[in-house]
Amino acid sequence: MQKPLIAAALALLMLPLIPAPASAGPIENACLRSDRPQATRALCRCIGSVASQTLTRSEQRRAARFFRDPQLAQDIRMSRSTRDNEFWARYRAFGAQAEARCSR
Repeated sequence: MQKPLIAAALALLMLPLIPAPASAGPIENACLRSDRPQATRALCRCIGSVASQTLTRSEQRRAARFFRDPQLAQDIRMSRSTRDNEFWARYRAFGAQAEARCSR
C-alpha cells in the first residue's frame, strides 16, 4: 500500500521538471501559416516570443491578421483614430524589437 503512495508522491514532485508543451501565439501561428519562404519555424518562434513580450494578446490577434490581409495594416497605419494610432505605435515598436532580436 505504501509503494503506490510513494510513487504518486514522486510523480507529483517531478511534474515541475517536465516541460509544458509550447503554446504558439497568434503572431507565431500566422507566421508559420504564411507562404513566405523566409518564415522558418525558428524565425516565427522568435517573432512570436517578441510579440508576447511587447503586445497584448488582443493586439497580437489584430496584428496576426496582417499576414492574411496586408491592406488591413495599411488601413490602420493611415487611420486617424487615436486607438489605431496608439496600436500602430506599439506595433512598430514590436517590429523594431523583433527585427533587432530575430534577424541575427
